[in-house]
Amino acid sequence: MGVIVYMKYTVLSLFSGCGGMDLGIEGGFRFLSKNYKSLPFRVVQALDFDKRVVDIYNLNFRKKCELRNILETTTDEIEKHEIMIGGFPCQSFSIVAQNPKRLGWKDNKGKLFFEMCRILKAKKPKVFIAENVKGLLSANKGEAFKLILSEFEKVGYSIKFKLLNSVDYGVPQKRERVFIVGFRRKKDYKLFEFPSPSHNETYQSKISQILEPEEDVPEKYFFSEKAVQGMKNTKHSKSMNKGRAQNINKPCNTVGAHLAKTSLNSTDPVLKLNERYRMFTPREVARIQSFPDKFKLAESKASNYIALGNAVPPVMMWHVANQVLNVLEKNEN
Repeated sequence: MGVIVYMKYTVLSLFSGCGGMDLGIEGGFRFLSKNYKSLPFRVVQALDFDKRVVDIYNLNFRKKCELRNILETTTDEIEKHEIMIGGFPCQSFSIVAQNPKRLGWKDNKGKLFFEMCRILKAKKPKVFIAENVKGLLSANKGEAFKLILSEFEKVGYSIKFKLLNSVDYGVPQKRERVFIVGFRRKKDYKLFEFPSPSHNETYQSKISQILEPEEDVPEKYFFSEKAVQGMKNTKHSKSMNKGRAQNINKPCNTVGAHLAKTSLNSTDPVLKLNERYRMFTPREVARIQSFPDKFKLAESKASNYIALGNAVPPVMMWHVANQVLNVLEKNEN
């Protein structure tokens, strides 16, 4: 008979994607022979506007993700929750030259951060966990990140942030991401610490642990001899880091959403096995991102690559969520 975990904390998931953060905060999965225990968090509402990733999310979670544009969602339509999670899009941030400076945007994607703040202000959850790319720290010479933190503070949260690398937590990928954790209560903020690495440089998960048997990989994932010769003939190919074949005895370089369009003249990670170049299969990408094998994928190869390439590694999220849980439990007992 399994251990019963009582769901104590309700979670709102924004910009949910295929559910990397959601799986990580709920736990209860196995990856590379390690069990990540269930955590007492329960997603009560998930939202995303991209049908391709929502369809994958809904193959895997009991609570279905709503296909919804957050810009058109009122706070009355948001479920009551104690924790908010989300990796808000950031590529459209700009600094509006005003006095005082304000955070601006180039298109609607840049507005999405403000939607997160809008909901925080209205619903006042105990904690939020946001994730973003490393480049956010240096955008606009660091001004954008300062203003983002300031906006979170204005709606009532004390903030801690840290650049984490997924490889330090047993994920077979070097993926640096900024985690921002905000607390409504000062006592939670003071007690919280980001998770210490669980894996050091001599004990890292490797690509060799996640590969499918080569004889099972369909021919469509292999590059043609013409593509290989094109890569070799490219001027300055070495200095441009083309044909980035990975060492399978090390973690993978960062996988991205454009893997479906990977070529040997791009800088996306590829494999060279038995003198043949090939792409990673969607299942291999899922494993590189630390999704368990029971996680279901779509029939569309492109949809899988987009969803998985944009995802937060569940194992890394689990470590952050577990630290948040420790704080909440200590301060509520």
